[in-house]
Amino acid sequence: MKQILFMDTTLRDGEQSPGVNLNEQEKLQIARQLERLGINVMEAGFAAASEGDFQSVKRIANTIQNATVMSLARAKESDIRRAYEAVKGAVSPRLHVFLATSDIHMKYKLCMSKEDVLDSIHRSVTLGKSLFPTVQFSAEDATRTSRAFLAEAVEVAIRAGASVINIPDTVGYTNPEEYYSLFKYLQESVPSYEKAIFSCHCHDDLGMAVANSLAAVEGGALQVEGTINGIGERAGNAALEEVAVALHIRKDFYEAESSMTLKEIKATSTLVSRLTGMVVPKNKAIVGANAFAHESGIHQDGVLKEVTTYEIIEPSLIGESQNLFVLGKHSGRHAFTEKMKELGYEFTKEERDVVFEAFKNLADRKKEITEEDLRALMLGEAAFAAQQYSITQLQVHFVSNSTQCATVVLKDEEGNMYEDAATGSGSIEAIYNAIQRILGLECDLADYRIQSITQGQDALAHVHVELKEGTHQVSGFGVAQDVLEASARAYVHAAGKLKSFITLVK
Repeated sequence: MKQILFMDTTLRDGEQSPGVNLNEQEKLQIARQLERLGINVMEAGFAAASEGDFQSVKRIANTIQNATVMSLARAKESDIRRAYEAVKGAVSPRLHVFLATSDIHMKYKLCMSKEDVLDSIHRSVTLGKSLFPTVQFSAEDATRTSRAFLAEAVEVAIRAGASVINIPDTVGYTNPEEYYSLFKYLQESVPSYEKAIFSCHCHDDLGMAVANSLAAVEGGALQVEGTINGIGERAGNAALEEVAVALHIRKDFYEAESSMTLKEIKATSTLVSRLTGMVVPKNKAIVGANAFAHESGIHQDGVLKEVTTYEIIEPSLIGESQNLFVLGKHSGRHAFTEKMKELGYEFTKEERDVVFEAFKNLADRKKEITEEDLRALMLGEAAFAAQQYSITQLQVHFVSNSTQCATVVLKDEEGNMYEDAATGSGSIEAIYNAIQRILGLECDLADYRIQSITQGQDALAHVHVELKEGTHQVSGFGVAQDVLEASARAYVHAAGKLKSFITLVK
């Protein structure tokens, strides 16, 4: 049975989703969870894109121990050397160099001849191999490339030292039958085929990213690229959790398996959704809220009699818990710490004390604490700890039928306190106006979303906001039992990012 490797690009391709803007701490949180998920290779970012990207890639490379860390690079010496500086500290570093090979890209974007492209592939891969133990080459827009020229380009890359070859469906153009035949064609037409691992990278523009990825596996691909929840630019990428579960459930058909820790899928999906602000559709396969729900009476009757009548996936397979009570207000530090370790969280004594205090505050107000509550608590506290400002006081007063007044006190990293008040047509607007006055910002609220994390009247609230100043847009989130507090936290989170960006630009 063949072993399939998973290359996750949530932190690079996924972050290109409109409205997604992750800071370094948030990227590191996702990287650590991807490591727990058992991802083989993670594309930490595009090191040459900006100083911020470089630092994020470098920090992830220096942190991750059990996965290959990779940086994207154009077929340019400066990009390749920048990528090397970012990931050289990784336990297992990799370069991902790409160059378009389709006629339309060569003519209109690159303004290069086929000979120029082949020469550039040779030079960039050769340089990469002199610096990195592993080089991956991607033929951008491969599915719209002449098959004969694609085979020629791939052969040049392998001979220059690339041991991983990616055949991306960059614009989501192909279909399963066509993609399968493309991999078979390359297997027969590339003389050095056996010297490299072939990889697939599918976009979902026509809704076939997962199907195409599975077809590629049938055709000989040994690495599948994609993102958690299928996020990405335009219509997104192949959802890795869907591919992994499909391979597991239909092992009889695909005769393939992976090392992914499937029980970490739900936790990973939830983390990515909350940090990016991209809500998982309820009817999404594998991780959607309705994935294991049965409304039809006939279906319910069948499931009650024998679960396999209508369920091909056990919820526990992906870590979908029954959300049972796990801790309460009488739980001590030891029980709390052990439970958090079980969920995959490790922290120093100082970090534990801060999070435990937040847990006790929640337990005083919420009778039963579930695993989902604990994950949300960790998410909220981690985000708050990384912020420039924290909320120390929040008061809202009713003024008239259409006006409310909010008083907000913020504390910065040096311990300085800032207080101001403002009015608004509602509580949220008043709070946000007060925060703007404190931070000296003038920005627009582009998006505001709220969702309940757990069930019941005492459920935690998760608020996502997007702020826009000129052409720059940032996102932030807040978690709290009180909706107004969660809303304030979310705004401070996003406003801090925006203020940092404005300061950097100036």
